[in-house]
Amino acid sequence: MAKAPGKDALKNISGPQKAAIMMLAIGEDRSARMFGMMDEEEIKELSQAMANLGAIDANVVERLFQDFAAQLSGTGSLVGSLQSTERLLSKTLTKDQVSSIMEDIRGPAGRTMWDKLGNVNEDVLASYLKNEYPQTVAVVLGKLKAEQAASVLVALPDEFSAEVIMRMLSMEVVRKEILEGVEQTLRQEFMSNLARTNQRDSHEVMADIFNNLDRASEERFMNSLEERSRDSAEKIRSLMFTFDDLSKLDANGIQTLLRHIEKAKLAIALKGASDDIKDMFFSNMSERQGKILREDMENMGPVRLSEVDEAQMGMVTKAKELATSGEIVIADAKGEDEMIY
Repeated sequence: MAKAPGKDALKNISGPQKAAIMMLAIGEDRSARMFGMMDEEEIKELSQAMANLGAIDANVVERLFQDFAAQLSGTGSLVGSLQSTERLLSKTLTKDQVSSIMEDIRGPAGRTMWDKLGNVNEDVLASYLKNEYPQTVAVVLGKLKAEQAASVLVALPDEFSAEVIMRMLSMEVVRKEILEGVEQTLRQEFMSNLARTNQRDSHEVMADIFNNLDRASEERFMNSLEERSRDSAEKIRSLMFTFDDLSKLDANGIQTLLRHIEKAKLAIALKGASDDIKDMFFSNMSERQGKILREDMENMGPVRLSEVDEAQMGMVTKAKELATSGEIVIADAKGEDEMIY
């Protein structure tokens, strides 16, 4: 007698993956009706999960339906793929909508094939194009923005780039079928491969997740990880940006950050900060501002640790946003991010 599937069958399956399995299991017609009730973002998220699903054991499918208090009979293993996902989407969406969603799944962000190509690193694109015919490369460069086309051209071998330039100079209007053929080749041979290989380092992903944990959870998970892999724990810790890392800001950076933080949130964040961090912020305020802030901190009385964590996390998030926009500079721990005046 076959063993009934246990709860562990779904242990490592995420919510979107469970939904993807359900959609594949109930058939195309029913899935099509359900897609019609979703907005575009929900469809994109679910389609991504379906396309990356791969083979799913029948026991997992059965357990999943049991969890939803449904009966499953006669359904074998499922295979989620780009083709099956596209076929399901075609049942309820227009051709343009399907193309847009599938392109988002297959490659970097962008509305069209050429928008997507505009988000690809020039060296990566040149490495691929140098193996194509000069005429094909001429067509591609002619569709890119001038700045990106110039960078790709420089990265190509000298003789090859000279040939491409000559083809671009003599090129007439490209026939629609030729352009579609180039797009199809890029989509199938380049973008799909790029989407599979251009994944973020797992330690970077985990560092971002840890940055968003409360203090107690972060410490608990980090201690657990150190017992299993000290190297991974140290790498994640080095990639994290914490509230204490705000000490790496210069005076201008601190003052810029202060202008973007609500005074009430600042008081809560500093309530649980180290003396060094407090001194750093107070030294970058006027005497009057510092006095008012100290009084606010004293008058608020005891504050929950969760509130402190939330306020400090908000300051860290804002500091990252300001650093990304170039309004402040966050030096690394080794001081390698030197400032030149």
